[in-house]
Amino acid sequence: MNNKPQLIDLSHTIENGLITYKGLPAPVICDFLSRETSKNMYEEGTSFQIGKIEMVTNTGTYIDCPFHRFENGKDLSEMGLESFVDLEGIVIRVPFKKMLEITIDQVKNYPVKDRAVLIHTGWDMHWNTALYYENHPYLTKDAAEYLRDNGAKLVGIDSHNIDNTTGKSRPVHTTLLGAEILIVEHLCQLQVLPEDGFAFSAVPPKFKGVGTFPIRAMAKLMNQK
Repeated sequence: MNNKPQLIDLSHTIENGLITYKGLPAPVICDFLSRETSKNMYEEGTSFQIGKIEMVTNTGTYIDCPFHRFENGKDLSEMGLESFVDLEGIVIRVPFKKMLEITIDQVKNYPVKDRAVLIHTGWDMHWNTALYYENHPYLTKDAAEYLRDNGAKLVGIDSHNIDNTTGKSRPVHTTLLGAEILIVEHLCQLQVLPEDGFAFSAVPPKFKGVGTFPIRAMAKLMNQK
């Protein structure tokens, strides 16, 4: 019997030139110190690469903390590790081919208290295409209020945004981040997960004055035989 947990990567790969959110600049990933240049600095047979990355914080699969929405909200450095690591997870499946607007009716019959609630829509199939940015699945304000009032710890989605982006209002970000419920956007591979029985982790660097940053989101499946 193999009792070693199975790890499932739920993050998109970030590469040079990737557009995550239309209107925001793509990351620039390059050498600060190339291996070829470094050969002149060390003994023969020794070389190093030091990379340089220029990007906005909303790149790839990322996590939102309260500071992203609220000036006096907690930033990445102020959230405890328990907010990011080994959260009991649950998947709620709402296929985008059936509906784009995810309301309280789609989330109200699930046990969400103290859990990372991951909304699986299947929209990640459009990742890095023109279709990804428009007419995407999103949560409504009443769904966010239900998740807040019933004690969710984190809410994630495999879509372009957890809010409807056709207007200027962002009630889901306001509702969840206002209650210090973290948000993860641009997840992928949620179809691989069971509905529950896994732990979810999404750990960002410990930046001061930053409310959003890319993460390596993952699920740890327990009791694998």
